[in-house]
Amino acid sequence: MIVLGIDPGTADTGYGVVESSGSQLRALADGVIRTAAGEPLEARLALIHARVGDLIDRHRAEAMAIEELYFGANVRTAFAVGQARGVVLLAAGQRDIPARSYTPQQVKGAVCGHGRADKEQVARMVSRLLGLDAPPAADHAADALAVAICDLNRAPLSQAVALAAAPAGGRE
Repeated sequence: MIVLGIDPGTADTGYGVVESSGSQLRALADGVIRTAAGEPLEARLALIHARVGDLIDRHRAEAMAIEELYFGANVRTAFAVGQARGVVLLAAGQRDIPARSYTPQQVKGAVCGHGRADKEQVARMVSRLLGLDAPPAADHAADALAVAICDLNRAPLSQAVALAAAPAGGRE
């Protein structure tokens, strides 16, 4: 399965594409979609939407995992991140691929074993789990890879729950 992980933001949207084969995880791509601060918001959002759509298509992503909005002290920043999340989710919806959201604590817990890991610890664990020579250069890319890893680690459980909840076809 191929999952596109997203760490959304208006200025910097991190992405990471991870493929799972059995218990093996492999990074296919990672990076940051950067938008210019002086550009109108609608142009920045259009760029994020287009680039995420291109990533889905190019890597044939079967699912998207996106980090939940973290509400810190700056509400204005939270609204901007929410708008970026919206256009990312739109790209997934237009391509009919599932998009699952995870809190920062869930992502850190899945990658590091606890929800209070710092950025450096997350980057080191992402590197180790994916067999990379070094952690990703950009924090946003490391976070996006971590979101994809979180989703792939939870996928077998999600599938089992879905199968258990499905009606038993053909039984009387």
